[in-house]
Amino acid sequence: MSKQELLIEYIVQDVVDMFSSDQNIEYDEAMNKFYNSEVFEKLQDKETGLYMESSEYVYDLFKDEMNFGHIIQAEI
Repeated sequence: MSKQELLIEYIVQDVVDMFSSDQNIEYDEAMNKFYNSEVFEKLQDKETGLYMESSEYVYDLFKDEMNFGHIIQAEI
């Protein structure tokens, strides 16, 4: 497993844990929602560099997608 794949795996675990806890839902349900999200798709695409961000950053993107139906990225 490459370093990138390992980082992605750790982020996935963190995000699913946080979402499961915050929403008070089963781990499997949280995992299913994350695996079917646009954020997960972007995380898998190594060209986006999303795997280099913190788990909290990725989770914030995922929460926005869950709340608004798509990824919201603030302009700097």
